[in-house]
Amino acid sequence: MTIVAGYDVGGAHLKVARVENGRLADVRQIVCPLWQGLDRLDSALAEAQAVTDGAAVHAVTMTAELTEIFESREQGVSALTERLRDLLKGEIRIFAGLKGFTDVATARGDPLSAASANFLATARLVAERQPRSLLIDMGSTTTDIIACDRPQGLTDAERLHTGELVYTGLTRTPVPSIATRAPLAGEWQGLARDAFATMADVQRILGDLPDDADLHVTTDGRGKSLAESLARFARGFGRDAEMRHLATWQTSAAYIAERQLRAIHDGVLQVQSRPGIEIASVVTAGIGAKTAAKIAERLSLPCSDFGTLIGAPDAQRLWATRCAPAVAVALLVKQ
Repeated sequence: MTIVAGYDVGGAHLKVARVENGRLADVRQIVCPLWQGLDRLDSALAEAQAVTDGAAVHAVTMTAELTEIFESREQGVSALTERLRDLLKGEIRIFAGLKGFTDVATARGDPLSAASANFLATARLVAERQPRSLLIDMGSTTTDIIACDRPQGLTDAERLHTGELVYTGLTRTPVPSIATRAPLAGEWQGLARDAFATMADVQRILGDLPDDADLHVTTDGRGKSLAESLARFARGFGRDAEMRHLATWQTSAAYIAERQLRAIHDGVLQVQSRPGIEIASVVTAGIGAKTAAKIAERLSLPCSDFGTLIGAPDAQRLWATRCAPAVAVALLVKQ
């Protein structure tokens, strides 16, 4: 039996997948706050062994080179690939975007090809299985919007320009980066431009956040109950929360959520407006796949999630969708 392990090494999470004889067998997301040190990757990889044990090939893509502990993206790729080489047993293949898979030495010599190329892995697999698809991958921090047959930007800087990268995510994005005012009790209220609350709090107030989608500590180090999320959210309005006014706060939270969705929708329209782009369907991925599907509905386009597209087993479909790049590199590496 041939076992391939796929890794998407991010600055906040490590996502891993196990493919046996070309079929997805397991997938998992592990919290990995890399800004606290490279040892966090060591711990995450140790935990990942429950999924990756016995793999002959380790296929890797990454975005963690952007983490603050590295002086540059080049240094980040070098440090990460070296760490992976030291910790993983078996053949290591680094995904280098349009150049395909390379070994560690080649990736270290051409770090910018390997840097933040995970979106290209997902897009390539989607293009092979369902041409003319638009990928909307909404993670905890960012959202990728890719016309899979014709990706445009290759770097984060280029994709921020083309609309293919919107720096907003389902959970970790601070509320005031979405909006600096919101309606409250019939009036417009300015918001404190401080990270009191995140979009995870907004989603909890609206009742839309799955319990297993937010793995990180909150901004104030307190819990993740509705009352605690509401207290953080209200603080951004310069107020204390009152549960008896929950419906009022939910209206304010719905406005913030709509502003975030609008920003992603604007990115979609920018990508869709490019001459020669033909989109017939949407494929959603990431922990925000359900949110991304709302855009497909607004565009009147058929929509499926990544897990369904690849025929993932029922038990793995949700997390295959949430961890699409890790699954994609594991399925692509032998092609």
